[in-house]
Formats: sequence, C-alpha cells, structure tokens
Amino acid sequence: MKTKMTEMFGIEHPIMQGGMHYVGFAELAAAVSNAGGLGTITGLTQKSAADLANEIARCKDMTDKPFAVNLTFLPIVNTPDYPGYIKAIIEGGVKVVETAGRSPEQYMPLLKDAGIKVIHKCTSVRHALKAQKIGCDAVSVDGFECGGHPGEDDIPNMILLPRAAQELEIPFVASGGMANGMSLVAALAMGAEGVNMGTRFIATQEAPVHQNVKDAIVAASELDTRLVMRPLRNTERVMNNAAVERLLEKEKQLGDKLQFTDIIDEVAGVYPKIMENGTMDAGAWSCGMVAGLIHNIPSCAELVNSIMSEAEDIIHQRLSKLG
Repeated sequence: MKTKMTEMFGIEHPIMQGGMHYVGFAELAAAVSNAGGLGTITGLTQKSAADLANEIARCKDMTDKPFAVNLTFLPIVNTPDYPGYIKAIIEGGVKVVETAGRSPEQYMPLLKDAGIKVIHKCTSVRHALKAQKIGCDAVSVDGFECGGHPGEDDIPNMILLPRAAQELEIPFVASGGMANGMSLVAALAMGAEGVNMGTRFIATQEAPVHQNVKDAIVAASELDTRLVMRPLRNTERVMNNAAVERLLEKEKQLGDKLQFTDIIDEVAGVYPKIMENGTMDAGAWSCGMVAGLIHNIPSCAELVNSIMSEAEDIIHQRLSKLG
C-alpha cells in the first residue's frame, strides 16, 4: 500500500510507532521498522545527548530501515539540551523527527538544513496549520481518544481528521484509537495518509516494558482510562489505577486551588517504576481508549502484517461490494 506517508518516509506500510516515554527504545523502534513501519526512539527518555547517540547507534545495529526520533519540547525551567539532541540525531543519520509539545519552530532550520523530515503532533486543526506554516513536512493529528495529552478541545477523530483534510495542504497521519485494519481504512477514508500508534505497540512482544504493563492493556476495556490534570490545562489520558484515583480525588477537593506540587507524587518520576519494574499503581501512565481493542500481545511483524491484511481485505472485499 503506497501513500504519501510511505513515500515521504521511505517505508513499506503506512504505520508509525509514536514516541512514548520509557517505551520507545531501540528494540521497539527497530522491530517496527523491520516490520515495514516507521519505528520511533523517544529522545527525552535518554538522559543526555550522548545517551541518545548511543541509542540511535544501537537501533542502527538492529535495522537498516528508516526510523524516527521523537523530540518533545517541554515548557519547563530546566530545558533539555535540545541542540545536543538534534546534533546526535543529525550525526546519527536519522532522517525523520517526530516533534511534540511546544512548537519546534526555533529548531526547524537545524533540522531542515540536515534534510530531516519533520512530523509534528497536533491535537487541533489550528496547531496543524501552524506546523504547516513553519515548514513541517507532515503532522500527526491526535484525536481526543489518544493516550497521553489530547489537548483541551476534546474533538474525536471522526470530526478532527475530516477537518484536517479540509484545511491542510501537507500530509497527515491519524493518531488516537488506531489499532487494526479497520482503524487504518477509516483513517484513510477521512483523509489521513496512515496511522500513528502508541498504546497498541506497547502490547507487543518487542516492547521493552514489564509484562504487567502489557497484561494491563490487554485486560482493560475502552472504559478504563481517565483524564487527569484538566484543572491545570495539561490534560493527560491515563490508565486508571489506585494512584490515578488518589490524583482525581485531590483535583476534586482542591478545585481551582490545585497546584502541580499537589499531585507530584502521582505523576513525577513514575515511568521507570511502572514500565521497568511493573509496579502498576506507582502513578499515572499514558494509555489510550484503544486499549478496548487490544486483546493480544503479538510480535511487531505479526501486528503490522495483520493490520495490512485486514485493511486490504476490507478495501477489496467488503467495500468493493457495496458499490
């Protein structure tokens, strides 16, 4: 299946693995790329630019296919060494960067001069148009269903994707609720050039996370995520657990007096405890509503192949017979 996404990134299938904290290591990125998709290393999971350079080298030892690096631009006091991370990306020969968080405008000249394709994660059409204006090659349009940060507009992909198709000139991929061949065909029908999957790729054999995390996703339904940090306008969709219940109770009690420091125990520094140690109630961790569509833990190759097989069957069998 050829789309603008496969052509732009030099991949076989229009499937991207999104950046995920303490999930997007070389093992997973290489497995997705070897399966014909676009794997992604999560840049800020690496504690320094040197660590990222080493992770890129590790990935290149495991695959000769294209892969991306995610760089999330955070509004924090102690700003990460973004120029250093970008230098590691350029010197590592990475040709695709997935940006997220704040606008990457400041760093676009560095990336573009190196011939790197930039795909920016957006939760609204207005942000996607800004990404287009500053020179991003593509955008990942993230609907309200997505795990992590869905923005503050609460627009699901059945509306957001067609709106993006009406407004954008650059290609976009669909993120949020993407899990199978039905997801891919629906995304293509609404104007996307492919899909960007996060939660679905956590529940794969190669994902370097604790088995408890994978089992929790398989056991969850579409009703098992919660939205936290809404009062702080930093909304995050997470898997429900005891820590999330505590967090939500604090939000309810403190109301508009809530400060980030009130919930720091539930959200700061929890990912290693969950993803590496499998301590599932250690804190809030990102998970999409798509957990309700995830019922197994295949290899990345099995997952990608099943998505493409199902999508092609839907297109050539079911849809062609409706004419």
